[in-house]
Amino acid sequence: MPTAVISDIHANAAALRTVLADIESRGITRIVCLGDMVGYGPDPLECVDLVMQKAAWSLMGNHDYGVLYEPTNFNPSAESAAFWTRRQFDTEPDETKRAARYRFLNRLRVRVQERIGPDGPESLTAPDGSPSPDRPGSMPLLAVHGSPRKPINEYIFPDDVANATDKLESIFEKVGQVCIVGHTHFPGVFTNEPDFYPPSELTDGRFVFQAGEKVVINVGSVGQPRDRDNRASYAILHGSFVEFVRLPYDIDETARKIKAIPQLDDWLGARLFTGQ
Repeated sequence: MPTAVISDIHANAAALRTVLADIESRGITRIVCLGDMVGYGPDPLECVDLVMQKAAWSLMGNHDYGVLYEPTNFNPSAESAAFWTRRQFDTEPDETKRAARYRFLNRLRVRVQERIGPDGPESLTAPDGSPSPDRPGSMPLLAVHGSPRKPINEYIFPDDVANATDKLESIFEKVGQVCIVGHTHFPGVFTNEPDFYPPSELTDGRFVFQAGEKVVINVGSVGQPRDRDNRASYAILHGSFVEFVRLPYDIDETARKIKAIPQLDDWLGARLFTGQ
């Protein structure tokens, strides 16, 4: 069964609900999340609750870390949003819900290793906790929020293929064959040539894995795209290819909520319309 990969929801429940509905309509039952469920947006509790319910596992993003610990090196808008978000967790009147959310955040992992088999990603362990048998032709899969070198907060930008080749070489040294990331909010595929392919340059939005080629796949952002396409972004990992999906959602709903919260900069809502 293919796996849907979501990332960088950023407390945008309207976008997340749209993506989850699309995933369900495709009959996909396995979802994983690469982090940054919160930050910037107006719906942190709803988004965390939905990810807890729907995702097989989730990673720690830099904004999740900032809310749980401290928003280090955040710009003023992001820092204010982080402190406001923490307040939403802390003032939850239902003690059971409050404890469950903090327990979930505390248990977020920094990286996950799986394999891609003929039908898509597979856990390395069986349901009973024993190692699952390897399948011939399976590919190693690494999942992080930022990069294999610095899982929580290193950015991998499209222009790194021209301006930071040493950086990419170091990153690919830590990739077995396929790595999935978020963080930059720019969807696309990096190869170890090096090169970068945005979804618009891929036939039907699909990139086919090749033997001997290493790839880092950025699945884009559900809740705050920055590639000048304002539609929510996620990816589907199949056995031999990755498929990018873009979906329009009710941006007005999220922007209105942001504007109504003094601690959230109005610009955080305005940017959603332009995908920046």
